[in-house]
Amino acid sequence: MERFGVKAPPSRNRSKTALYVTPRDRVTEFGSELHEDGGKLFCTSCNVVLNHVRKSAINDHLKSKTHTKRKAEFEEQSVRKKQRTLTASLQCNSATQTEKISVIQDFVKMCLEANIPLEKADHPSVRAFLSRHVKNGSSIPQSDQLRKMYLPDGYENENQLLSTEDC
Repeated sequence: MERFGVKAPPSRNRSKTALYVTPRDRVTEFGSELHEDGGKLFCTSCNVVLNHVRKSAINDHLKSKTHTKRKAEFEEQSVRKKQRTLTASLQCNSATQTEKISVIQDFVKMCLEANIPLEKADHPSVRAFLSRHVKNGSSIPQSDQLRKMYLPDGYENENQLLSTEDC
């Protein structure tokens, strides 16, 4: 064809995907019906992952019967839950997690200062007392894990305090 000066017709095999659209772009475009987490686009009411590249897939989902049904159920709920990716959930360092670590470290420090062996934490009556009277007390691990995970931290902290007092 080139020999005779005739150009080939434009290719009809072009992809109709938006190459540079992010899930966050789709969230701003569609509003509160969608949310983004960890680079994935979720339908808020259905808790399913949507293909953010194709707008038609999002439109088809939003027009589907299952979405309309789930959206009605979602609006009736008082507590609204949003699905998250596993990595985002594991990276979340909530206040309860930091409080749990603080309670465990304080417990180990108290045992060290009072010369109480950490094995005493395994006694059933101590376990019952901690879970009943101490907030997050039931989250205190067994003595072997206390020794492996939290005792070195307490030892390092005490050494730092002693070295600063000596100066």
